Amino acid sequence: MEEKILTGRKNGMIALIVCVIVGIASIVGSIFGAIIMETTGNWLLFVPCIIIACVFWFPLCGLKVLRPQEALVLTLFGKYIGTLKGEGFYCVNPFCIAVNPASNTKLNQSGDVAVSPIRITSSSELASRAKISLKIMTLNNNRQKINDCLGNPVEIGIAVTWRVVDTAKAVFNVDNYKEYLSLQCDSALRNIVRIYPYDVAPNVDTTGDGIADEGSLRGSSEVVAKRIRDEIQNRVVEAGMEIVEARITYLAYAPEIAAVMLQRQQASAIIDARKMIVDGAVGMVEMALARLEEGGKVTLDEERKAAMVSNLLVVLCGNHDAQPIVNTGSLY
Repeated sequence: MEEKILTGRKNGMIALIVCVIVGIASIVGSIFGAIIMETTGNWLLFVPCIIIACVFWFPLCGLKVLRPQEALVLTLFGKYIGTLKGEGFYCVNPFCIAVNPASNTKLNQSGDVAVSPIRITSSSELASRAKISLKIMTLNNNRQKINDCLGNPVEIGIAVTWRVVDTAKAVFNVDNYKEYLSLQCDSALRNIVRIYPYDVAPNVDTTGDGIADEGSLRGSSEVVAKRIRDEIQNRVVEAGMEIVEARITYLAYAPEIAAVMLQRQQASAIIDARKMIVDGAVGMVEMALARLEEGGKVTLDEERKAAMVSNLLVVLCGNHDAQPIVNTGSLY
């Protein structure tokens, strides 16, 4: 289904003025026709004016008003005849019907405002529902629990920025383009998240080139978001939609393993900190021994060096402040 743009239909004001003039003229003609019919019995003016007065309003049903970034998909007796795009006052065939299968679909996104089911809906509201918005909208999809490539359950949510670019495909190629987009977002998110670990893991290939890399959901959020956007775009191109951007809005381990993973991260941080402390302590001991031996002022044998190294490492690597013991006697 290809989109057809209806041009040259911005003559709604002319049609409105003509209908009003014809209606006034028919009412005036009916009055004069009734007078003539009563006096002379001639009904040739009265009957046509009455018929026109009864049907002059019908072309007004074909008047359509569009605001910027709005469109109307029109069908005539079930056949697609074209789409109105662009702001203006249009006049179309009164038998044309505007089609929007997603008019009553309310998702967690911008542009969707729920209407109370007990509220009486006016004809103007019904007409506005049939309009398709061409504005950029944001779909904030619900959080999902998905297993990453290591089997760890994670909770992730995304926000997808999208818009309709082909109204005919959006209306006729899918049953409901809003629900279709939401389902495709869920499916694409699962496919991409299963490729990545939550955090950097060894021997994991996230690019598909057969070489292990450091890709992860937490550290490669920009790359992951781009892949999610491309995946969704490939799925919704036949529905006439363009995915402008996709962003990760929430990312965390699932509650059942969050505490264990926190302990793992804490243990990893402690190990890294201890490694840094030991490396610094060894460097300080080496510097201390080198400074003492400079100039030959202090000469230490191997046993005294070992004792000094042991004491310095205990002091520098300990968790608490050292309590020094001063030896005033001999070391032996």
